[in-house]
Amino acid sequence: MKKLSTLFAVAAITIAANVQAHDLGPDEALRLRDAGTIQSFEKLNAAAIARHPGATVTESELEQEYGRYIYQVELRDPQGVHWDLELDATNGQVLKDHQDD
Repeated sequence: MKKLSTLFAVAAITIAANVQAHDLGPDEALRLRDAGTIQSFEKLNAAAIARHPGATVTESELEQEYGRYIYQVELRDPQGVHWDLELDATNGQVLKDHQDD
C-alpha cells in the first residue's frame, strides 16, 4: 500500500509540474507578440544584453509559468562566462539573472 501511495504522489507532482510551466512554440510566440501581449524578442534580448554588455544570445525560449509569460535567455559574455536570465515577457523586467555553472 505504501508503494501505491508513493506512486500516486509522484504522479501528482509530475502532473502538477507539467501543468504549471510549458514551452510555447514559435507560432504561439509570434501570435502573442503580434497581439501586443508580449514584447518583441528584439526588446527582450536587448534587456538581457543590457545586464551583460557585449554578451551574445546563445539560446532563448518562451514559457508560460503560473499564468505569466517568461522569456528565458542564455548569454555568453565577452569573457566566455555563461549567464541564464528570465524576463517577464510582457514588460521586459528581469526576474532572474545568474551565472550558469
